[in-house]
Amino acid sequence: MSIGAQAYARTAQTTATPRDIEAQALLKAARKLQDVVENWGHTDAGLDDALLFNRKLWSIFVGDAMNDQNPESIGIRQNIANIGIFVLTQCTALQQVRQVEHLQALIDINRNIAAGLSGRP
Repeated sequence: MSIGAQAYARTAQTTATPRDIEAQALLKAARKLQDVVENWGHTDAGLDDALLFNRKLWSIFVGDAMNDQNPESIGIRQNIANIGIFVLTQCTALQQVRQVEHLQALIDINRNIAAGLSGRP
């Protein structure tokens, strides 16, 4: 990464809202999973790393949704937790039985939630 790009990234991190940071993390997870899908015919390399990143990210979201100090409504928190449990279950299942067609659901969930956090339809 160039020096200019690094400076821009640092500035973006210090001025980004929590929603923006969450959206960026979800898009990074989706990108990692998409890279695995695109290279599946050659190898499944990167799958474990992509699933681990996605699992860690969603573990944070689920933990935050379950925190009583979270200011979001109980309905929103419950929806996030339910989606998170689905994502975590899918990640675990994909580690045991590698099926490329099941990755698309995780990619779509991450992209759609990132779009919502960014205020895009």
